[in-house]
Amino acid sequence: MLDKLEEIKRRYNDVEAKLGDPSVIADMRLFKKLNIEYKGLQPVVEAYYKYKQITDNINGAKEVLATEKDKDFLDMAKAELEENRAAEEKLQEEVRVMLIPKDPEDAKNCTMEIRGGTGGDEAAIFAGDLFDMYRRYCEIKGFQLEVIDESPGSMGGYKEIVFNVKGDNAFGTMKFESGVHRVQRVPATEAAGQSAYICRNCSGVT
Repeated sequence: MLDKLEEIKRRYNDVEAKLGDPSVIADMRLFKKLNIEYKGLQPVVEAYYKYKQITDNINGAKEVLATEKDKDFLDMAKAELEENRAAEEKLQEEVRVMLIPKDPEDAKNCTMEIRGGTGGDEAAIFAGDLFDMYRRYCEIKGFQLEVIDESPGSMGGYKEIVFNVKGDNAFGTMKFESGVHRVQRVPATEAAGQSAYICRNCSGVT
C-alpha cells in the first residue's frame, strides 16, 4: 500500500512541477488537463502522509514493546499500537476506494431537470421542494446552480424546472440523481404548516 502511495506522490510532484512550467501554462488545454489531474491526486497524497504517520507510530510502539521494561510504558505502547492498527485498517479501505479508476466524465458540469408528474398542484409543490433541496445541497458542495428554464405551478413550486450545476466533479456527484418518484402528502402535518411527503419509491418521508 505504501509503495503505491509513494508512486502516486511522485506523480503528484511531477504534475505540480509541470504546472509551474511557462510552456505548459501557455498551452491551456494541457494546463487544464494537468490541473484536473493535480486536484484529483491531492486527496490521495494527503492520505499518503496520514498513512506514513500511522506506520511510523506502529513501528515506534513495536520498538517500545520490544525494549521497554516499565509496565506503564508497555501499557501505553500496547494501547497506541491497537489504536494505530485500527486507524491503518480504516485508512487502507479509504485509499482502496480512492484508487478505483474514475469516470473521465465525472469532472464535467451537468444539466438537471425536475418535472412535476401526475398530481397537478401537489406534484408542482413537491418539485419546488425538491429543487430547493438541490439548491441548498449545491451551496454546501460549493457548486454553482444556474436556472435555464422554469414553468411555475399555479399554487407554488414548478411544473418543470431545468438548471445547470457547475463545479469540480459536478457530474460525478449528481449523476445518480435520476428516476421517477411517486409521492403522497401526509395530511396530518398540514395543520402544523409543514410540508411532508411519503415517497413510495424510497419508502421514506421527504
